Amino acid sequence: MDMIQALNIHKSYGSLEVLKGVSLDIKRGEVVSIVGQSGAGKTTLLQILGTLLPMDSGSLRIDGEDVGQFGDDRLSDFRNRRIGFVFQFHHLLPEFTALENVMIPALIAKRNRHEVEQEAVKLLEMMNLKDRTTHKPSALSGGEQQRVAIARALINRPALLLADEPSGNLDSQNRNEIHSLFFRLREELGQTTIIVTHDDELASMADRKITMRDGMIL
Repeated sequence: MDMIQALNIHKSYGSLEVLKGVSLDIKRGEVVSIVGQSGAGKTTLLQILGTLLPMDSGSLRIDGEDVGQFGDDRLSDFRNRRIGFVFQFHHLLPEFTALENVMIPALIAKRNRHEVEQEAVKLLEMMNLKDRTTHKPSALSGGEQQRVAIARALINRPALLLADEPSGNLDSQNRNEIHSLFFRLREELGQTTIIVTHDDELASMADRKITMRDGMIL
């Protein structure tokens, strides 16, 4: 079964048609990059796939479920439990430690705190951040902050990880580490990942590169 089945997705803002009948299938465990010039519709598509933005028409199945039929509450719960997000800017909460930041989505999902803490520690160890668990974001480098954000995205064991320019704000060394991490997550966790990026090197590393232009997949 495919992880994502998107069929004929349309999205407009007023008279501006941003997505013009986009269809794609993403296999389980696949790492897919989406590339294209600014304004091609990449981020809009990613937001729809992440259920952050409603589509005007079309259908979307994620992990076998027709999310287009969900009400707001069920959709919010599905998003928190089944989809992980990584953005260009990490959006960590400055008053909390790395460990606490990672735990937040799982606590929102009302999971057992002790279990969540143990899992968060393991994820931070996977990110090579074992010695940074009690550090607040201001005491972490940019690359470390982004790795905390990735651990946070994984804490609820999501079916799908969505990344929007995840290395766009990093220097070359940290960028390369983040790039390698996405593929290690696939090897170790079987993680399905979609990455929107302008970085040709990262895009070419993916199992499949999808190019968008003028709201369509080429």
